[in-house]
Amino acid sequence: MRNCVFCAFAAGRPLPSSSSEWPDVLVVRPRSGGVRAGHVFVLPRVRVEDAGTAPEVTVVVMRRAAGLMAGHPAVNLITSKGEAATQSVFHLHVHVVPRQEGDGLPLPWTPQHTARPGAA
Repeated sequence: MRNCVFCAFAAGRPLPSSSSEWPDVLVVRPRSGGVRAGHVFVLPRVRVEDAGTAPEVTVVVMRRAAGLMAGHPAVNLITSKGEAATQSVFHLHVHVVPRQEGDGLPLPWTPQHTARPGAA
């Protein structure tokens, strides 16, 4: 896909120094720094649009993400399929977001989200 930063990494674009890689999967930190310390994207080297496109690839990505999760006491594992589900980069990627009690990260299904000023 043209201009897909994840495809560029998979094709050999140098990874940020804080990233990890395996023959099948890459781990990349968000350029913005992420929503919490330790937030990373786990993505396949092959281009797959989303988690429902090629289940066999999704399994490999999820296995690597699970390995990363093992090092944290609390983690969100998040992926999206389709624009209506907030997918904005159409290359399968899983967000691994370490959490801690009281971190205040307002996910839409949590009380923190509804307690935000202006939240409906």
